[in-house]
Amino acid sequence: MTSVATDKRRRSSFSLTRLFENYSLSLVLGALFLLTWLFHGITGWKAFAAEQKEHGAAPVFWGDDGFIWEFLKQTMENWQSEFLQLLAMVVLTAFLIHKGSAESRDSADRMERKIDEIKRTVEKAK
Repeated sequence: MTSVATDKRRRSSFSLTRLFENYSLSLVLGALFLLTWLFHGITGWKAFAAEQKEHGAAPVFWGDDGFIWEFLKQTMENWQSEFLQLLAMVVLTAFLIHKGSAESRDSADRMERKIDEIKRTVEKAK
């Protein structure tokens, strides 16, 4: 086989090293998400079990009164607040200005004006 065919085969083969190099940010954030969600579930279960014992009931995970519903409710409330905050930040920074903020469009407008001015100066010098 030629070296080109070998290189193509090597590039197309699955490699955990290449996977981590190419997607390390997503993999790390996904792992952190799963770990914190697991921790949320464990601590939530402990609180749910203590509350059930306080009321003289046995804690159950599944069923009509199971922990799973409380866990899902808390998860959805948390995600709702996070996505609402993110949406508000994205939408508001697209339309409103806070002078000097990196997220505000005024710095981009100022940068565009400076670039246009530099282009005009270079074109005049030609």
